[in-house]
Order: sequence, then structure tokens, then C-alpha cells
Amino acid sequence: MANPTPSLAVSDDKDIRLVEFTNNKILDEANIKEIGDGLNALVDERPHPKLLLDFATVDHLSSAALGMLINVNKRIKERNGQLRLANIKPQIMEVFVITKLNKLFRIMPTRGEALGSFT
Repeated sequence: MANPTPSLAVSDDKDIRLVEFTNNKILDEANIKEIGDGLNALVDERPHPKLLLDFATVDHLSSAALGMLINVNKRIKERNGQLRLANIKPQIMEVFVITKLNKLFRIMPTRGEALGSFT
């Protein structure tokens, strides 16, 4: 069954695309694919994409979702863009630390700090 609400809410702050997740759980394959497709479309919009992913609403993230984020990060880097993650809840942050993905991603405590970290 098709999800009636889009998985992502996208807005702009100057040249930065702000992405908020509309689901509090990013677990199932279809949802992850939809989010990945949406993020990849945003990456393709600009020659040097700047994306801020705000995880304020997200309570659960699967390992497949982490894989999708790694792929999006790789594509952004290939285009000399920048990616920031913000508002990650402690239980999800723990997964980033355990998997050492906190070293791969620029993770900021708040949206404001993340916005300020773009160059």
C-alpha cells in the first residue's frame, strides 16, 4: 500500500536544503528506498549540494537506513557538496558511535549549529 504522506519534508535556508523526516521509524525497505530516492534527487539538483538532515522526529533507524545514508554521503562528496546531520536522539547516536559512522558524518547537536557549520 502506498504511503499517503511523503517521507521527507524539504525546505530551504539560503543554499542549504533542510530535510526533515516525517516518520519516526526508518526501518522498512520501501520507506528507506523512498527516502534514499528523495535524498538522491536533492543531491542531483545542484552541482555542489548542501543538505542538512534533521533527525528530530526519528526514534528508530535500521542498519539498511544507515547504508542508505552512507551512499547519499558518498554521492554528495563526489559532487563536492556538504552533508550535516542534526538532532540525533541518544539511542540512535549510540549506533553511529558503535559503527564509527560518527567519524564519517558531520553530526551537530542542533539545527542552528548545523546550519552555521556549512561553508
